[in-house]
Amino acid sequence: MKMLLSWKLLILLSLKEYVTENTRHGPVFTQEPSDSVFPLSNDDKQVFMNCKAKGNPPPHYKWKVDSRDINTVSDPNYSLIEGNLLINNPHVVSHKGVYQCIAANTFGTIVSREAKVQFAFLQNFSRKPRNMVSVREGQAVVLLCGPPPHYGEMRYSWGFNGQRNFLQQDTRRFVSQKTGNLYIAKVEALDAGNYTCTVRNMMTNVTVFSPPTPVVVRRDVVMGEYEPKIEVQFPNILQVSKGSSVKLECFALGNPVPDISWKRADGNPLPGKIKINHSNRVLEIPYFRPEDAGVYECVAENSRGRNIARGQLIFHNVEHLQWVQTLRDSHMAINANLQWECKASGKPEPTYRWLKNGRRLSAEGRIHVEDGRLTISSISQSDSGMYQCVSENEHGALYASAELKVVASPPDFTQRPVRKSTVIQKGGEVVLECRPHASPRATTSWWKGGEQLKDSKRQTIMEDGTLRITNISRSDGGMYTCVASNHFGTSSSTGTLLVKEPTKIVVPPLSLDASVGQSLVLPCEVSSDPSLTPTFKWFFNGKAIDFSRQENFEMIGGGFTGDLMVKNTQLKHSGKYVCMVKTEVDTVSAAADLIVRGPPGAPEGLVVSDITDTTVTLSWGSGPDNHSPVTMYILQARTPFSFGWQTVRTVPDSVPGQMTQAKVKDLNAWVDYQFRVVAINSVGVGEPSMASQQIRTKAAAPKVAPANVSGGGGARGELVITWEPVPEEQQSGEDFGYIVAFRLLGSLTWMKTALASADTSRYVYKNHSVQPLSLFEVKVGTFNSLEEGPYSPVVRIFSAEEEPTEAPSGVFGQALSASQIEVHWEPVLPRSSTEKIIAYEVLFWGEGSPQSEAERVKVPNTTALLSGLRGSTVYRISVRAYNSAGHGPGSTAIDVSTKKPPPSQPPENIEWNLTNSKILLKWEHVKALENESEVTGYKIVCRQTWKGTTTELETSKASVELQVPSEGYLIEIKALSRGGDGTSSGPIHIPKMDSKFQTVGRRKRNSSLTGSFLFSQKLTKHKCKKNSFTQFTMDKN
Repeated sequence: MKMLLSWKLLILLSLKEYVTENTRHGPVFTQEPSDSVFPLSNDDKQVFMNCKAKGNPPPHYKWKVDSRDINTVSDPNYSLIEGNLLINNPHVVSHKGVYQCIAANTFGTIVSREAKVQFAFLQNFSRKPRNMVSVREGQAVVLLCGPPPHYGEMRYSWGFNGQRNFLQQDTRRFVSQKTGNLYIAKVEALDAGNYTCTVRNMMTNVTVFSPPTPVVVRRDVVMGEYEPKIEVQFPNILQVSKGSSVKLECFALGNPVPDISWKRADGNPLPGKIKINHSNRVLEIPYFRPEDAGVYECVAENSRGRNIARGQLIFHNVEHLQWVQTLRDSHMAINANLQWECKASGKPEPTYRWLKNGRRLSAEGRIHVEDGRLTISSISQSDSGMYQCVSENEHGALYASAELKVVASPPDFTQRPVRKSTVIQKGGEVVLECRPHASPRATTSWWKGGEQLKDSKRQTIMEDGTLRITNISRSDGGMYTCVASNHFGTSSSTGTLLVKEPTKIVVPPLSLDASVGQSLVLPCEVSSDPSLTPTFKWFFNGKAIDFSRQENFEMIGGGFTGDLMVKNTQLKHSGKYVCMVKTEVDTVSAAADLIVRGPPGAPEGLVVSDITDTTVTLSWGSGPDNHSPVTMYILQARTPFSFGWQTVRTVPDSVPGQMTQAKVKDLNAWVDYQFRVVAINSVGVGEPSMASQQIRTKAAAPKVAPANVSGGGGARGELVITWEPVPEEQQSGEDFGYIVAFRLLGSLTWMKTALASADTSRYVYKNHSVQPLSLFEVKVGTFNSLEEGPYSPVVRIFSAEEEPTEAPSGVFGQALSASQIEVHWEPVLPRSSTEKIIAYEVLFWGEGSPQSEAERVKVPNTTALLSGLRGSTVYRISVRAYNSAGHGPGSTAIDVSTKKPPPSQPPENIEWNLTNSKILLKWEHVKALENESEVTGYKIVCRQTWKGTTTELETSKASVELQVPSEGYLIEIKALSRGGDGTSSGPIHIPKMDSKFQTVGRRKRNSSLTGSFLFSQKLTKHKCKKNSFTQFTMDKN
């Protein structure tokens, strides 16, 4: 019994550990160190290396350098900040090396990739004096730099005689950036002096100077000329990686100074991207590609000879390591077989090694290692841990890690129990899963009602423990139990199977045809188990209909009905509709096709061909018929002269729907046209095709004659002919014009004149021998650059008549006022039948002004009224007869004086009284000024307010009696004089009144009219801005 309890306790502890471990895992790097170069001149004197990993429980860290453990506690130069390593006051020798971060927790250990740490530095030159260099003039010399110990990119230059600026390189002098040496191809006397090599570390920005090297130039013996000697050259073979930049140096010594040139040995031109610097001494190829590989030659040449240095650039295709297949964590049952494989791509081909918990894993016993493949047979719990696959070649290494957990536990349904309740329709098929967690794998069996289930025709127990039942019947309902066992224990899980009647669509949707704009309903009704609730969903062309966004669709019904209403159908609604009904146990669907017929789409590919002067041929492709065949086509055209698109005549007269070509006729020649085609079917008229390219019909002779040919009038000896110009669209060609033909009635010969302007509408034939009012026959034709067109019908037109020859007699004028003069004269009698008088012209101008400034008035009779004149002014007046041929001589001018101007002062102090049935209106007498006409009386203008009728009264007194108005009066008063009416008093409003009341109204000088009313009548005063008069309204108290 004690042993049994211990065994059960072990099972429970294993189960508890598994559940806890399910959320815990070994370390996984999220940050790893990488190769770095640190400048020692950095002010903070610290190096920081990243390392961070995630894990549960959180991992702890340690570091190694060159495979030696770093003690961050005892070594003051190292500090550990979380997983990161901080190096304080690093030293170039003791702290450079290969570093590696190690992260570990209870589940295992992993190591990071290796990171190489180096320090950029530059030490000082030795201060030991340098030996003097003696060289003959014309000889070459090489000054060695001998840089001190350093690391990092260096930049070399030379100073001369302590000057601040560096020595300038040219064809004679060159500083190699490979060695730092200074090369002088041919020494001159000016080269004597002290030379200093300057070295700068580009990363630390530290610069150091060598001791000076004295150079003495001897001139006792001058060096003779000699052929070039290439002193600075590049390697014979150089491998260059893809995308890198390569620089080749070449410098030759010689006398004369050699010229340097570059070329390819294969004769191909140098790539355009190549840069040649420092007087052709350095060739740089950026972004190296395979086509850049080959043999390059440096040619040094002077008058004494030439020399060549060659070097082969080989394209080195370096493919950096990349994972093709990596590792994944694995949770496996005890005694199972583990197989992991990792694979990387790269050149050279990588090798593989395996680590477990940071230590190299060797092949022995159950463990087999073959390149990137690791196999462990019959795993045990001791195999649990962190594993790493390392892929590496000469360019680097990749680390992949994964965790292996070996699990041993009894069957457990906690995470994956048998489904508590499964609902299935009668006649269907059900699958009941039995998937307990167990390690090793459990054996399973199924039970129902105390009986173990066996495989039968309808029941099958699968290899993984799943129970499959087909052709479900009511008797299959009930409780099912799965029992799972392994040598650690037994467990079970139970679920219920409920069998329901299947759902059926009893009224499915039917395929329909509809026209654009119609609305319709697609039915969908089901029968289902009463305990189930059907849910309807509609699909259109495979996509679910969103009724909240698609306004054309609405689902109607409820319960077991879910009909679809399609409102205002459009062409886009054609397609397949599926009604899907879903319950808790099954899903059924039914489909129907909806065809929406609409007007045809636009014809396509319209082409114009066979262009003549009046016809073209149109060809097109049929557009979509939108489910209704095209019955006919309409052809339309437009020109710059038409109002929009116009239907054109065709051959045949009606273009049937099966035709895609037709001829357009009755076009105008030499006109720009565009065409389009419109298709028609039984539903309606479709969209027009795109407009064709603009074409121009061919030119032809004009076919239209000018219209409305007429004329007459003009000066003596003229025949005036007019017509309506032919519209541009009917001119049929270039250089359009008119031919005017005319002849004297009875003559057989036509006189013709060609007019080259298409806009001309008038021609005047001048001939002094033509008698007035001679009758001519006239016709007007057309022509263009091709030939003449038709003539208009012949019309008869008179030549110009004879202008008047006599001046009017008996001219008399009298002044009517200061601004008007009335003039009379005797009529002029024509001397012949060719002379007609149609009007008279009166000329008048102020005395002292020239006649050229005279104003003119034309009148049809022998009396004229001249208005708008100035008062007290003498006017000169002359009259002459007038007809279409012109005017005759003027009469002798007469002088007439206008009268003095009328009084300028208006009547003032106006009063009015209502007494009995009369209104007495009085005002102050107006006195004329000295230069004004005397006042002869007054004019009273009365206008009834509502009827609008006006009455004028005249009086010689300064008062007048008026009848009491039935509606109301608007009155103005003016002084009368021989010079005309004086200035108006302005409007005075007298309202409608009852005659039994007595009222008084008064307006004083420069004031509005005021009034007082007897019998305590109420006075209300109104001002009207428009007419500036005062209005009175009376109310009884």
